[in-house]
Amino acid sequence: MAKKREEAVNMQEQFSFFNEEKKIDKTTLISVMEESFRSVLAKMFGNDDNFDVIVNPDKGDCEIYQNLEVVPDGEVENPNKQIGLSEAQADDDPDCEVGEEHTRKIDFAKFGRRAILNLRQTLASKILDLQKDAIYNKFKDLEGELVSGEVYQLWKREVLLIDDEKNELLLPKDQQIPTDIYRKGDNVRAVIHRVDNTNNNPKIIVSRTSEEFLRRLFELEVPEIHDGLIVIRAVARIPGVRAKIAVESYDDRIDPVGACVGVKGARIHGIVRELRNENIDVIPYTSNESLLMQRALSPAKITSIRLDPETKRAEVFVRPEEISLAIGAKGLNIKLASQLTGYEIDVFRDNDNDVDDIYLDEFKDEIDEWVIDAIKNMGIARAKQLLATPREEIIEKADLEEDTVDYVLQVVQAEFDE
Repeated sequence: MAKKREEAVNMQEQFSFFNEEKKIDKTTLISVMEESFRSVLAKMFGNDDNFDVIVNPDKGDCEIYQNLEVVPDGEVENPNKQIGLSEAQADDDPDCEVGEEHTRKIDFAKFGRRAILNLRQTLASKILDLQKDAIYNKFKDLEGELVSGEVYQLWKREVLLIDDEKNELLLPKDQQIPTDIYRKGDNVRAVIHRVDNTNNNPKIIVSRTSEEFLRRLFELEVPEIHDGLIVIRAVARIPGVRAKIAVESYDDRIDPVGACVGVKGARIHGIVRELRNENIDVIPYTSNESLLMQRALSPAKITSIRLDPETKRAEVFVRPEEISLAIGAKGLNIKLASQLTGYEIDVFRDNDNDVDDIYLDEFKDEIDEWVIDAIKNMGIARAKQLLATPREEIIEKADLEEDTVDYVLQVVQAEFDE
């Protein structure tokens, strides 16, 4: 009997463990414990219909009562649901009568060690399922958020990280920056890429190569982004090599590029180090696609651009000496510009043989500079290209008055008439 009592005590300690260590709320714990007891009772008695299970999670114990029908002595057909009158009266119910219900308190420890082990296994299984559901729901809601973990195990195709709450995070090879080197015990930051739940076995996949990782690092380092004063409009990355981001400020007093870079590059340097010296170009965002294209292809200087919004293709013209800058080493600059703008970009050598053509900047003595800039934002940098563009298109895309456009066309045309 002492051994059985000891098993019951151990069971109470286990309930307390689930409550305190596994962070299961009281309502859920009560429900799980009741289901576990009823599951064992159903196996022992055929069903649990005539049992009352009262759980006390604060004490980590449970009271069980069996409700039996009182029948005349010698007429008990089902001892699991019936009790003789004399036995019921002797069981602390002297006033009971035939036909009434007699409630008997059950000492679960008396059912033996096997029943207690069965209860323990059932309870542990249900708690484990609850934990898995809680982990999946928690991290599913956190997809795209920044997390950190300690390197616990290194494998060929992935790295296992453990966060502060002992949750396992998997960092696959294809989500690692190519120049990353990990050692056991290192602290690693990443974003939650996705959460799989095959066969109720949640797997938390994290990434250091996704665009979201770069976004979250900027939110962490740049308070204006965290506070919503600056927003990241577009991101393009080649992990560990180079990245471009387009930022916009909701406050005219804040320079979005300057805020992201920081004084003497203090803010962006921390991000660059985290990304293993990945070069980051920060450009001001604009809804003007031609102007955004020019900024995205920086440091190359564009002479003219032709965009086809339907096919999402762009023809970019640059001076011969600017072609290598536009394309970039190993084609990285043009690739990132394409990702950032959403256009497939083709770079062409500008026709410098046309000695009669003139850059619009040469008309600044006769045309206001802001007007020239508005036309250049369309991707038009030369006089003949301007004259070849329909008047209505210039009015619409450059957002200029009709009289202004007519004056500009008159001034430019007069240069060639002479």
